[in-house]
Amino acid sequence: MQRRTFLQLAGATAGLGLMAIARGDDQPPVDTSKAQTYELRTYHFKTAEKRDAYEKFLGDAAVPALNRLGIQPVGVFTLADQKGPEATDLWLFLPHESVQSVIDLEPRLAADTEYQNAGKEILLAGKSDPAFTRFDTQLLYAFASHPRLTPPPKQPDRVFELRQYENPNEERALNKVKMFNSGEIPLFDRAGMPGVFFGEAFAGPKLPHLTYMVFHENQDAAKKNWAAFGGDPDWQKLKNDPIYLDNVSNIVARFLRPSEASQI
Repeated sequence: MQRRTFLQLAGATAGLGLMAIARGDDQPPVDTSKAQTYELRTYHFKTAEKRDAYEKFLGDAAVPALNRLGIQPVGVFTLADQKGPEATDLWLFLPHESVQSVIDLEPRLAADTEYQNAGKEILLAGKSDPAFTRFDTQLLYAFASHPRLTPPPKQPDRVFELRQYENPNEERALNKVKMFNSGEIPLFDRAGMPGVFFGEAFAGPKLPHLTYMVFHENQDAAKKNWAAFGGDPDWQKLKNDPIYLDNVSNIVARFLRPSEASQI
């Protein structure tokens, strides 16, 4: 199946199926005229040197081209501790104004002569020496209560915590989104780790899930921030509400640092 067809079907499935039926009468649909669509790519590389070369390509060619298409600010991140199987991975975050922007992205980049010329070495890398091994993509609808990316201050030691909540089924996935929209999101600000984005996944691996990102002044501050979050009386009340029972089956959390190419 071609990429364009797949994305159109994915958007239709999310809009006409699960999001329209299972959300329930008390959950308003996402206002697509205001809410962004997020594309989060994870690139895999054989070596750190290959990743560094791709980072340079992003800064020199890709990010400016994406900005010309109205996609900004672009986030480019690497794993904070540079250890384990993801040590050489790279995360690319693209805030789109619509699903159509996702569908049209590759054709529009292909038509950008400046981008094609500036990134020729990476874009035309051959089979014997590819620029990257593979990349994975997930697409997310922004939450109704946090409909747009909120970039934090660019402090020198800042770290971002990318968190994915896998859900046992579609109904519990929507229930967890409802929990966020019903008062969980302001608690992150109160705890000193403001949210950057919150997204409900509608395409990609390990569905159903939601993915969000929070900001910490530095990695040491994360423990203090989470302790403040966990001790917040409003969080205690929210998490103990039986309506929200068992809506998360697994949590994957990563600390990321912005690369020099990142605009976030």
